[in-house]
Amino acid sequence: MTDLSAFIQGLPKAELHLHIEGSLEPELMFALAARNGIALPFASVEAVRAAYNFSNLQDFLDIYYAGANVLQTRQDFHDLAMAYFQRAHADTVRHAEIFFDPQTHIDRGIGFDVVIQGLLSGMKQAKAELGITSKLILCFLRHLPESAAFETLAMAEPWLDEIAGVGLDSSEQGHPPSKFARVFAAAAAKGLRLVAHAGEEGPPAYVWEALDDLHIHRIDHGNRALEDERLVQRIVADGLTLTVCPLSNRKLCVVGDLKDHPLKRMLELGLKATVNSDDPAYFGGYVNANFTAVAEALSLSRTDLVTLARNSFTGSFLPADQVAKHLAEIEAYTG
Repeated sequence: MTDLSAFIQGLPKAELHLHIEGSLEPELMFALAARNGIALPFASVEAVRAAYNFSNLQDFLDIYYAGANVLQTRQDFHDLAMAYFQRAHADTVRHAEIFFDPQTHIDRGIGFDVVIQGLLSGMKQAKAELGITSKLILCFLRHLPESAAFETLAMAEPWLDEIAGVGLDSSEQGHPPSKFARVFAAAAAKGLRLVAHAGEEGPPAYVWEALDDLHIHRIDHGNRALEDERLVQRIVADGLTLTVCPLSNRKLCVVGDLKDHPLKRMLELGLKATVNSDDPAYFGGYVNANFTAVAEALSLSRTDLVTLARNSFTGSFLPADQVAKHLAEIEAYTG
């Protein structure tokens, strides 16, 4: 382990951009398929890993939705969550704000309650056994109509005390944020925080819409915002956090090489960037792997790494006293 990797390994951090369904490792996929009598279109774990050769977001989503078929019961969702939290704990993640896609499961005949009860029990166990706190963010699938998002929000009504916010994910191109303006307004009226994927593959105009039409509190990805100087100035002035996912960006060909990744430029421009793993089972690494890969590719300094870790807590939806506690832990670690 290099000095840089060792420093990253012990650095306290939060993860703000993690799709829990995207943490489904092939080994767990096969175990759940066997438990539930689900036939998989792959002969082995190795065959699944070989299929993880994407050229764009849609190629990834096709296999992502196929893999989700093995998730059937509360215990499945519990096991999925705990598998992620154990890996996060190994990476010194102290807090995670995890996305879940109920529409992916509702459309398969799996009840909303099954999904959320399983995830919440996993979150509870992770806090008790690993000391990791977490929050849930319900994501709407943007390739579906806004009416479907309203139906999902209605299903979530009994669970709103357990849900921190709503987000927007799935296929970005052709599905601008403005398509979901009314449902985001309804979610805000219920006291939920708002985030949205914008500027991953979509243009800077999508980031503007996320800001002005959805009134989001945090930007997921946001890479292409750098193409618009006025947009960058707006994001800096608003103090919004960007949840950046380096290995995901490389795997989905958002960037051709991590040496060309905009993360360092984001920091130089005063943007509150963070490092996250997105869908780590599919994209080749959890949060520390993302930190290490981008730090080496961009020659990030320890100061840069500390800034990224601090941003992960200040950009979270934790109360101020808990944020302060985590920042003090970073200060103690860095001496």
